[in-house]
Amino acid sequence: MTTINIQKLVRKNISELKPYISFRDNNAFENPLLMDANESPFGEFNRYPDSTHKNLREKISAFKNISASQIAIGNGSDELIDLIIKIFCEPKKDAVLVMNPSFAMYGFYAAINENKVLQLNLNDDFEIVQEDFLNIVNTNQPKILFLCSPNNPTGNSINEIEFYIQNSAGIVVVDEAYIEFSEQKSCLELIDKYSNLIVLQTFSKAWGLAGARVGIAYSSVEITNLIYTVKSPFNVNVLSQNLVLEILDQIEDFQNNLNEILKERAWLKDQFINLECISKVFPTYANFFLIEFKNAEEVYSTLIEREILTSKRFPQIPNCIRLNVGSRHENERLINVLKNI
Repeated sequence: MTTINIQKLVRKNISELKPYISFRDNNAFENPLLMDANESPFGEFNRYPDSTHKNLREKISAFKNISASQIAIGNGSDELIDLIIKIFCEPKKDAVLVMNPSFAMYGFYAAINENKVLQLNLNDDFEIVQEDFLNIVNTNQPKILFLCSPNNPTGNSINEIEFYIQNSAGIVVVDEAYIEFSEQKSCLELIDKYSNLIVLQTFSKAWGLAGARVGIAYSSVEITNLIYTVKSPFNVNVLSQNLVLEILDQIEDFQNNLNEILKERAWLKDQFINLECISKVFPTYANFFLIEFKNAEEVYSTLIEREILTSKRFPQIPNCIRLNVGSRHENERLINVLKNI
């Protein structure tokens, strides 16, 4: 195991912080009379959720074969990103390093925390240039490195991820929101090898629970405890926790839906290749495509007129639009419009 002293990376005020501990959630009772939290005695959802997410963490632990003590649950991955930055980055002092282009919320939460955001520009194939990475790391010593693989909005997986973990003196966060759609191995197998590694996953994408807002952070026990120190006491509601518990018992349905999305992704790719308005379809290992159009402005406007919503990526990525895989009916509707542009 490659060990980095995590406590030296943690902000002093965070390391001295005492977590909010729910007496109810941290003790076992057989038939308690709940008069401790000023709740109403009436209603189906009148009780606060488990602040430690015990049942959910144990369920995920069994599914992923990772200790529950290494799992933290967040109100979406966004909350976890925000918390990780607040734990390790001193405002107005520390920097975070993010890929460009990539998921905008890494830089967004860093900016809210008054941290400098360093840009690691990707090459024309949307890969990291290792020499550029080493130059930035050696010169600026960022406290956190965010890697998104498969990357949003480009769709490609990042090669040689272990190289970037090995050459980072700070925290490395690998965001695997789209990992279920990829043949790439998850970095979960590296958690016990690198003490500074955090792997983010979510139930919003392949699991079809975007409305539930449940994200997961896998890391060392030490980092997990830090996340539970700074998070809001009841950050994931009862309905969302129960939905995830239910869907983890429906693995066959999940796999069928995943296979359907992968089948539709292949079908869409075949359709895109023959469309006159498209210049390039970038390789993807996610549930979306980044596409370069001959006239992206016209395509985007036409799709909006037809009430087909896509993600405008230009001018940052010239002439490009990101669009996700839908059902066959939705995909056919998209293709029929694009054929007439």
